[in-house]
Amino acid sequence: MSKNNYLLKKIFYAASIGLIGYKGAVLLSRKAVDKVSDSLIHRIMVDSFSENLWEFVSASRKTGLQNIVETNLRAQEGKMVKRPLGSPKKIPDFTGIMFNFAQLHRLPTDEGAPIDTKVTIGPCARRPLQIEMPVIISGMAFAFALSAKAKIALAKGSKMAGTATNTGEGPFLPAERKAAGKLIIQYNRGKWSKSAKVLKQADMIEMHIGQGAAGGVGHYIADKEIDWKIRRMMGLGWGEKGVIHATYPGMEKEPNKLKEIVNYLREITQGVPIGVKFGASKFLEDDLRIAYEANVDFFTLDGSNAGSKGTTPILQDDFGLPTLFALVRAANFINKHNLKHKVSLLVSGGLKNPGDYLKALALGADAVYIGSIALFALSHTQVLKSMPWEPPPELVWYKGKYQHKLDVDEGAKNLANYLLSCNEEIKDAIKALGKKSIHEVNKNDLFALDPFTAQVAGIPVGYEEINFEK
Repeated sequence: MSKNNYLLKKIFYAASIGLIGYKGAVLLSRKAVDKVSDSLIHRIMVDSFSENLWEFVSASRKTGLQNIVETNLRAQEGKMVKRPLGSPKKIPDFTGIMFNFAQLHRLPTDEGAPIDTKVTIGPCARRPLQIEMPVIISGMAFAFALSAKAKIALAKGSKMAGTATNTGEGPFLPAERKAAGKLIIQYNRGKWSKSAKVLKQADMIEMHIGQGAAGGVGHYIADKEIDWKIRRMMGLGWGEKGVIHATYPGMEKEPNKLKEIVNYLREITQGVPIGVKFGASKFLEDDLRIAYEANVDFFTLDGSNAGSKGTTPILQDDFGLPTLFALVRAANFINKHNLKHKVSLLVSGGLKNPGDYLKALALGADAVYIGSIALFALSHTQVLKSMPWEPPPELVWYKGKYQHKLDVDEGAKNLANYLLSCNEEIKDAIKALGKKSIHEVNKNDLFALDPFTAQVAGIPVGYEEINFEK
């Protein structure tokens, strides 16, 4: 026998033994799994309910897994639970609203026609904010929520797509300003990022009165949440606590304090749009009236569908108006007081796809903010760096275990792709409506799937004959 044939024979024997060993292991493991599963199923079949493993399934269906998990988190330390990314509660949204096709009663727009999706925020401001699409990146704070890498990626991605990004209420990050095309600076309720040098770098300023997942609740920033570098960026002295006040100091005593701040910001920024952001509530019209009397250029309404890096479940689940309700009421307020084309309306909270964005515009918004969905788009396949051992947000959180592994350029590209894709879908939908601009889309393009949604939105139900506008 030749040496080559001998070697081949040895390889064949070794492979055969290995295959037999593998199949044996599989067979043994299958037997072990079969034995364990038989024992488990047998216990479920014969044990009394008080000691039956199925009791957890029964109890969880009654109580809910979310409540069971959060009960255990409360029981562990006796402190407030901070839940990221918003409420899992099913809150009314835009799902029950549909668009009308233009086919014969109104012809669809020609496939080659250009579609206008450009937006101007604060049309009466000396320096309005102009962007290429009606979707803006929401305020997510550096250090209090996101890492520097995540903020820079959001800024770069928004610039690539021709839109704007919002700083959130964290300390000003110069690298974010450098990476962004259009930057909205959020004027926080703390003491940081308020120098003239910082404010003059804004393309728009949003006063943070409150938000949908927290209202205007003030709080102290725990020392363990920030390091000395962030403390220095915030201008905190030795031993000084970081405080986000419930409201701007002085507003509880001075009726015109809001207007004073608006005028100050308008002067120091030389005319960029100045507006307010607050969580929508039962007193929405009163809040809007006070804000308008302070001469703001835009309102930002954050519905109860909104998320955050971490606020308490009770604030997320049990407070505020759903985004849909808030939008309809705010649009009615604007129309009633003839504020259209004077004050811009931005909405945020639970908006998650191009259909939601365009429906919000049809109901009266001038633009929409997105937060959680922007993070999903940004992280895309990079979440595989943290999964399955850690949840995806660990890739973008400040002090997240995998935040150092985020590729900024890849994240920016993914976000830009998402935004551009959404804008192309919006253009396609506008053509299907027989129109050529987002500014032509309105309530007449909508119908509801159920009476409740129809009543809320002020649109007809689809199962009844509709007299379409010609």
